[in-house]
Amino acid sequence: MTLIYKIFRADEIAHLMQEGETDGAPVDVADGYIHFSTGEQVAATAAKHFAGEGDLTLLAAEAETLGPELRWEPSRGGALFPHLYRRLRTGDIAWTAPLPLRDGAHDFDGLVA
Repeated sequence: MTLIYKIFRADEIAHLMQEGETDGAPVDVADGYIHFSTGEQVAATAAKHFAGEGDLTLLAAEAETLGPELRWEPSRGGALFPHLYRRLRTGDIAWTAPLPLRDGAHDFDGLVA
């Protein structure tokens, strides 16, 4: 089982939970796929795209259950990132947890293996 991670702002996770599916955040809609990160990548993703933001939720999904629409593609520094080329559904979620902001940085302790 390979867990991959998505960070959502409060309104984005609320929309997903209320509607049962989402096209993702505005950047996901603009790019045509939902950006995920591996456990090794997610802290850098938070620092780059969510610096100083509170009220975030970390969502985990099992990569193997997302089907052929999940593609591993080169991105930041040539590293392979998981990109989902379909709507994300609540049934895809392994778990969610608040992503706390401590001393200006996001604290992934106990969240990411």
